[in-house]
Amino acid sequence: MSNDSLSMSPLQSAIVGAQMLFVAFGALVLVPILTGLDPNVALFTAGIGTLIFQLITKRKVPIFLASSFAFIAPIIYGVQTWGIPATLSGLFAAGLLYAVLSALIYWRGIGIVDRFLPAVVVGPVIIVIGLSLAPVGINLALGKTGDGAAVLVEHDVALTVSMITLAATIFTALLGKGLFKLIPILVGITVGYVVSLFYGLIHFDAVSSAAWFAVPNFTAPEFNLDAILYIVPIAIAPAIEHIGDIAAIRSITGKDYFKDPGLHRTLLGDGLATSAAAAFGGPPNTTYSEVTGAVAITRAFNPVIMTWAAGFAILLSFSGKTGALLGTIPTPVMGGIITLMFGAIAAIGMNTLVRSGEDLSETRNMIIISLVLVFGLGGMTLGIGEFSLKGIGLSAVVAILLNLVLPRRHDKSGLHTE
Repeated sequence: MSNDSLSMSPLQSAIVGAQMLFVAFGALVLVPILTGLDPNVALFTAGIGTLIFQLITKRKVPIFLASSFAFIAPIIYGVQTWGIPATLSGLFAAGLLYAVLSALIYWRGIGIVDRFLPAVVVGPVIIVIGLSLAPVGINLALGKTGDGAAVLVEHDVALTVSMITLAATIFTALLGKGLFKLIPILVGITVGYVVSLFYGLIHFDAVSSAAWFAVPNFTAPEFNLDAILYIVPIAIAPAIEHIGDIAAIRSITGKDYFKDPGLHRTLLGDGLATSAAAAFGGPPNTTYSEVTGAVAITRAFNPVIMTWAAGFAILLSFSGKTGALLGTIPTPVMGGIITLMFGAIAAIGMNTLVRSGEDLSETRNMIIISLVLVFGLGGMTLGIGEFSLKGIGLSAVVAILLNLVLPRRHDKSGLHTE
């Protein structure tokens, strides 16, 4: 664990924790905005979910949990078909599926993970986790919405702001000393914000009209079997993604979280965080790749930092004015930061493959890596009826299945099986 992060004062930990929330903020509130849920509730449930995760995992893993992108499409469909309360019951049940998977891992032991998830499976999936999100970062950096459907800031201005933000972040990460070494992302956001003020991209109308104190619009789930049966199978994909995220943070810190506190605990913590979020009316939680990338860059490995981030999220959820202020951060600023974050995740995946010592040119390994990358990044979709897999979830399933069914090489002469 990083000596710098362990020796930080409470004030320094709080500042770095605030930085982690800044990194997650854009994606955190985007999910509820797209799905019709309340962004302040999402902030609250991200904080509560992270604290639940820390309780279950004995506060050993430096991870922040917040709104899951994997559930955007099913939430939109569910809200349109059954309404928000019924859809929340499906999301609540999805979290319980994680608990079932956790029990399976606890029952069969960590060996089942080593069998199903060697480096040749985990490495390319982590790469897909990073690179599949790359278009979102680029669109934001160019002044567009995350999906590229609309232009929010003129191209040249957006590119200037995002690249200055990115440059400030990189130079601070490389050359910063002391506290600045730990907060390059916060420095980058600050610099980008100032530049945005110069270009007139920031407007404070929403801030002035927002209330200082506002209780989030909590909504309770209402049992609906149709919604549950529709949403629960979709949870398989983010559950597999969770394992890739834990592998990523394990690669960063050098600590084997699969064994301590145990993958069954991290998966259970993620599932209970998701169910708790649904109980309050928030989107499902997931371990955030953006924050994992921030941990990789800052080397701030102390889980206490995520406790601070969770506390700030809960605090901000009750402040309409503070939330409105955070909402004034222009998309090019976040785009400049996110491009680096997602790239860092992909680099972690490559490092996982390299450090494993596997022969990547060996036929079996090359087939697995090739198909995982192409399926995960190329837009392949496989499914039956209402259930479908694509992107990260599909790449993870393909990696696991190929690893199980492709014959292994038993000698040095080639690919052979008994």
